Amino acid sequence: MIRAAIGAGLLFLASSSAAVAIPARNEYLLKCSGCHLADGEGMPSQGIPNFIGQVGMFAGIPEGRVYIMHVPGVIGSSLSDREISTVLNYIMKNFAGSSFQPASKLFTADEVARLRAENIGNVVEYRRKVANILASRGLTAPAYPWP
Repeated sequence: MIRAAIGAGLLFLASSSAAVAIPARNEYLLKCSGCHLADGEGMPSQGIPNFIGQVGMFAGIPEGRVYIMHVPGVIGSSLSDREISTVLNYIMKNFAGSSFQPASKLFTADEVARLRAENIGNVVEYRRKVANILASRGLTAPAYPWP
């Protein structure tokens, strides 16, 4: 009888803990830091851009916001749209610095769903387009190893 009650209690805890939201920092560490590192520095020599002081410029233009949704770690993640928006907002608040302009808005789950559904074709070619738009505004996109 006691074992059954303990077992039922453990099952309840296990099922209810799945509904508890994981803090954005933890999601970042679990889903993003393998490539972008815990401090956001990335590995530019291996094609993983540095977030620090740079990632916010992408959030400042519509095409950049679309691009962010199609980078491999986002488009292929197992996170929900809400979780993606939470993690991206964590990245903007903690790593973007002044590259995230006051006029830029934080991401919402609805926006994430809409932008992820857009077909951008080849993500490398689309990034070139975004980099050109940024350059036309006097901004230099972080280095990218693919021509």
